Amino acid sequence: MSLGRPEPGTAVVSVRFEHREDALGVGTPAPRLSWQVRTDDPAWRQTAYEVELDGVMSVRVESDEQVLVPWPFAPLPSRSRANVRIRVACGPGWSDWSPPATVETGLLHPDDWAARFITPRHHGALDAPAPECVRTIVLRGEVVQARLYATAHGVYTATLNGTRVGDEVLAPGWTSYRHRLRYQTHDVTALLRKGENTVSVLLGNGWYRGRLGWWGARASYGDRLALLAQLEVRYADGSAEVFCTDEQWRARDTGIVADDLYNGQHTDLRFTPGEADGPVDVLSDEEADLARLVAAEGPPVRDTEVLPALRVWQSPSGRTLVDFGQNVVGRVRLRVRDTTAGAEVVVRHAEVLENEELCTKPLRTADATDTYLLAEAEEAVLEPSLTFHGFRYAEVTGVPDLVAEDLHAVVVGSDLRRTGWFSCSDPDLEQFHENVVRGARGNFLDIPMDCPQRDERLGWTGDIQVFSPTAAFLFDTAGFLSSWLADLAADQHPDGAVPWVIPDVLDTEAPTAAAWGDAAPVVPWVLYERYGDLGVLRRQFSSARAWVDKIASLTTDGVWAGGFQFGDWLDPGAPPDDPFAARTPADVVATACLARCADVVARTAEVLGRAEEAVRYAALAERTREGFARAFVTPAGRMLSDSPTAYAMALQWDLLPTPQQRAAAGRRLADLVRTNGFRIATGFVGTPLMTDALTAAGRPDLAHRLLLEKGCPSWLYPVTMGATTVWERWDSMLPDGTVNPGQMTSFNHYALGAVADWMHRSVAGLAPAAPGYREIRVRPLPDRSLTHATAVHLTPYGEASVCWRRRDGRFHLKVIVPVGTRATVHLPGSGQPPMTVAHGTHAWTIDDPCLASAPSEVVTVRDLMDEPSLWERTVGVLTRHGLGQDSTQLARRLGPFLDLPAGRLPALLNKVLFEDGGADAAADLETLLSGTAD
Repeated sequence: MSLGRPEPGTAVVSVRFEHREDALGVGTPAPRLSWQVRTDDPAWRQTAYEVELDGVMSVRVESDEQVLVPWPFAPLPSRSRANVRIRVACGPGWSDWSPPATVETGLLHPDDWAARFITPRHHGALDAPAPECVRTIVLRGEVVQARLYATAHGVYTATLNGTRVGDEVLAPGWTSYRHRLRYQTHDVTALLRKGENTVSVLLGNGWYRGRLGWWGARASYGDRLALLAQLEVRYADGSAEVFCTDEQWRARDTGIVADDLYNGQHTDLRFTPGEADGPVDVLSDEEADLARLVAAEGPPVRDTEVLPALRVWQSPSGRTLVDFGQNVVGRVRLRVRDTTAGAEVVVRHAEVLENEELCTKPLRTADATDTYLLAEAEEAVLEPSLTFHGFRYAEVTGVPDLVAEDLHAVVVGSDLRRTGWFSCSDPDLEQFHENVVRGARGNFLDIPMDCPQRDERLGWTGDIQVFSPTAAFLFDTAGFLSSWLADLAADQHPDGAVPWVIPDVLDTEAPTAAAWGDAAPVVPWVLYERYGDLGVLRRQFSSARAWVDKIASLTTDGVWAGGFQFGDWLDPGAPPDDPFAARTPADVVATACLARCADVVARTAEVLGRAEEAVRYAALAERTREGFARAFVTPAGRMLSDSPTAYAMALQWDLLPTPQQRAAAGRRLADLVRTNGFRIATGFVGTPLMTDALTAAGRPDLAHRLLLEKGCPSWLYPVTMGATTVWERWDSMLPDGTVNPGQMTSFNHYALGAVADWMHRSVAGLAPAAPGYREIRVRPLPDRSLTHATAVHLTPYGEASVCWRRRDGRFHLKVIVPVGTRATVHLPGSGQPPMTVAHGTHAWTIDDPCLASAPSEVVTVRDLMDEPSLWERTVGVLTRHGLGQDSTQLARRLGPFLDLPAGRLPALLNKVLFEDGGADAAADLETLLSGTAD
């Protein structure tokens, strides 16, 4: 390398500011910088970087960091636009400069706002048509730059001279409105012209004033819609002008007669807007505090996909039904022709059919219906703009001769960048993974909500707590979840209690529920692990610590007992009408969660350099573990309730004092999985832990069996029933095609898809080993059930991937490591120590470890159950003779006999398990097991 010469084949790409791909209107004066490096040199290592600002100033930093590095210049003031270039060095040799990347700050201080919130005086009442606020402005010269800063109480859509501003949907989104209200920055330079211009802004109810929750509440944040808008124009002569929402604006009605997120939208297309002559009122600072305003941290809600209808047909009752092929969140776009004035078109939505009709029972009280009164026209496109629905199917009335070509589903959600992919040799498992992706895409609509179809759609803390690792692999959720965490801290009670939903509209008096409130420490830690974001850890530390202090205050002798708990919510053994009735006692769940959260806070404090607090919370975690073991664990390693969730928590969260107890707990968990026929027996808390716990216990083969089971309840059962998203309940639809009779049933609910994280980390073998994937762990756990698997993830440093394939007795592994990272590779079953490799593409071929791990003989009934093909044939013999209706019932009957020599099983069946007719069953089984050890 020569001093000053560009490093050959090395380039800086993908420069980002904070977590924003589009850095227009960032909310910090010192945005952190990230970049990726591409190089052909396998020995290249960054030793320094240089940042150039606007081509006139540069700062050199001796560092190998390249993710979320500090802004090296003076803080930017509001409205500042800066161009940044970056180059990197390896020793004395420097790369070329990156292409310029542009960042522009928004309005960073309340004093930057000259505008004030306005509300229509005579329009836009709670049950009135959606109002529109209008202002005509005159521009005195050629415009070279124009920005519209806007937000609303409610949701808004702005237009300039009849052209829509931006592509955001349901802006400004949903935040803890009393504490934080997001505003948007729009570049509207191209929409303005010299002379007269008309600005109009449609206001809808949205989350601010529409229905929220199953109890029928409306106007949770206020009963008046309001608009805040500030248009800043810079002319070619260097002068500037600002136009603000004030008393000069006017209001009028629109043809949107009613709008609601749950109920839908009613639109009168005959309506012609009149003169905007209604006055507006300017809200006082007490009614609309500008100090609440914050810029966006993540991407907005947008239309992300448009899907054509696949089929139109008539139901048995004569209704016209439409199938869009997959369960989505969004709207129906419908084209109609030769319309008659006053004719009505009605579009109803649902996720599933029941008895070949639209099934609206899971909607509960949400109407999910859009209606249109048509104007006379040759053609019209019908589509609501102020609502969204969860649906796969629609029922359309009022359109004769409807054809599929006239219908589309417009998918709506936070426009998160896809960053993770998984594939394997099992089509059903691939479909399940696609369902997980689609479920996250649908439910991540400005907040991590649940069940987008019914009268709920709330940001349940427990759901995202368990799913955040999976989410962070599949999508770039850094800014999205960081914003939601700011709302969590804002809505957190003064005593540290964390609401069950964020934003908090439940307003529960003392919301201390284990696993749900755990989102306060766990989700920031996940963002640190996956994105290397130390800033979110620092910002959320007080919130995380306050939650742990609160729940620790509820303990006695190290045990958190009593009080309200969700527990292991939706354990499949619970009755449909009682999801609280889990097999694992709530006190066991609560105490385990406290130990885990205290440990996370201790680790957070250590990373932040808060040594005293690290020691304090580590001690709290240890005291809680001791209390847990004393109250719930026998000396032999048995758990109170003897449930899979109890063992999984104890194994994964290090709650067992001795190696002997840990080994015994692992064996017992494996037996519980066997004797439940390899079907799921856990709820929201236990399910994400099961495959990891089995792996930690040395039985990844049983984890694969559990993952690939198709009987109900299991992850793949919904796939066999045609599911295209993850269900809320394991049996949201029963095997006979009827919908679960419980009052709480959703077919698009992401939480139970959290197992996909294990699929990425263990089935394929790609996992972070240091914050932000600075170090990567490659440790695939191949199984005889799969012949290949691949995981690809766009880390903050670039693309990482692991791909393995079993073929002809050999195991082929290919790994791609991005520049700036290194990977520790474990070759399965090879006996070789782990090896560390630098960036680049690496490949290995070894003997197939799955062949080496195949058992040579079946000794016990336990061994028999561990052999999938032999167990399947055994089940076939025994169910044919009436010993159980399915594999699960049979496995439970054999539970007490796992240590019995398999060769003695026929005699046992004849003498003990059959009342009569056992001789034929025993004979058939003896034939099957011939050659098995006695």
